[in-house]
Amino acid sequence: MKGRIIDISPPITSELAVWPGDVPFERSLNLSIAAGANIDLSSIQGTVHLGAHVDAPSHYLLDGEGIAARSLSYYLGPAQVVRVSVARGQRVRPEHLMTPIRAPRVLFRTDSYPDPNRFNTDFCSLSPALIEQLAGEGVRLVGIDTPSVDPVDSKDLPSHMMVAAHNMAILEGIVLDGVDDGVYTLVALPLSIVGSDASPVRAILVEDSR
Repeated sequence: MKGRIIDISPPITSELAVWPGDVPFERSLNLSIAAGANIDLSSIQGTVHLGAHVDAPSHYLLDGEGIAARSLSYYLGPAQVVRVSVARGQRVRPEHLMTPIRAPRVLFRTDSYPDPNRFNTDFCSLSPALIEQLAGEGVRLVGIDTPSVDPVDSKDLPSHMMVAAHNMAILEGIVLDGVDDGVYTLVALPLSIVGSDASPVRAILVEDSR
């Protein structure tokens, strides 16, 4: 990969907002060179749905796969960034697509969650009809620049369920500010956390260098 690398992951700090009621990120310094130890040694705690992250089917299905069991092929390969114009708090629907889909991974730029350190509840999400249409076009992964593909008050999670129905993958919490529409190479590999319902990722896009 020789093209320009675009980091689409928010920095992970104690200021990073998490879903209301979830566990925020905390890093503890257990040994410190500055304090006289021979090394720095840290430990961390926090939700696995932290910043840019991928959901596992076990997050929304009783017998769904944990993240360590998922094929890494979902999270590596051509991805299309699509900017959509949708009112705050609304779902992105098929009629909002203004460009043909040209990649098996689609990342939606809604600009409705502008500050990863401040949780706003009126972010945009995806409609089940859109996910079903994308599945029919061969899309394997949907991503969005908000905390969830469903609205903040959704309990039945219809978009998650439509993803499950088509055995697709979900990438949430990415930062697409300033990223132009187009096709890139996505790298967003989850950690192999056995049994986990999600994993944080360092999501990047690589531009075509040709």
